[in-house]
Amino acid sequence: MAARSSSKVQTDERTIVITRVLDAPRELVFEAWTRPEHLARWFGPHGFSAPDIVADVRKGGAWRACIRSPEGTDYWMHGVYREVVPPERLVFTHIWEEGHSSPGHETLVTVRLDDLDGKTKLTFHKAVVESLAERISQGQGWSECLHRLADYVNDLHGKE
Repeated sequence: MAARSSSKVQTDERTIVITRVLDAPRELVFEAWTRPEHLARWFGPHGFSAPDIVADVRKGGAWRACIRSPEGTDYWMHGVYREVVPPERLVFTHIWEEGHSSPGHETLVTVRLDDLDGKTKLTFHKAVVESLAERISQGQGWSECLHRLADYVNDLHGKE
């Protein structure tokens, strides 16, 4: 399990903010967010896989992903990168497709990566979700996803 010096979830009714400190350099964390072969290893809540991820990581580039539940249900999503500033920041739209509780609703995700002497402070911000119930559900899913990211980059960093 990855060592993290902090993990915090802050939310208002329709915004998700999660802050984590990852025991890996921000260049590696940025790479884990921007290369499909890395995303496929951690993207999705616990027990989910990510069998299909395409990402054209540049301003205006599109991305699309499928996460698969342990029961075999596929959840597709897509969006467009609005800002890409290596290794500091990613901003992209996130739209769930059919089969999700809020299909077609566009949210904006901002991932900020701050260097902490070789570790990375990750701040995840997603707004605006449709409802309090959706915020709770997606907040839990994203928190689990970021936990998987922390474990993944910790393992990668340990191999360097």
